[in-house]
Amino acid sequence: MASSSLRNAKIKTNSCKRIVKELRSYEKEVEREVAKTAEMKDKGADLYDLKQQENVLAESRMMIPDCRKRLEAALADLKAILAELEESDQKEGPEIEDARNTIAEVEQLFQTTDA
Repeated sequence: MASSSLRNAKIKTNSCKRIVKELRSYEKEVEREVAKTAEMKDKGADLYDLKQQENVLAESRMMIPDCRKRLEAALADLKAILAELEESDQKEGPEIEDARNTIAEVEQLFQTTDA
């Protein structure tokens, strides 16, 4: 039981880390697309091309809330597994420490983006 829970904690921790990377990637993509759209407007780009670029920007923006929802779900799963491990007296170890650090990092990310 304990080893499968440790394994699950490691999987959920890595899942959270991957989704955080994905979220940051989408945020950078939105920044790039906003700059590109503004540049196209400044240069007086063709209306069709500008409309297509605005669609790309809108699609990029839609990915951020989806990614946040997946990160919230992964965080809840990780917290549940960590609580389960702590109830079974497994309070130490590299997997548990990594899980705690990841939880703190994700919660910090949510605090800074919600503010």
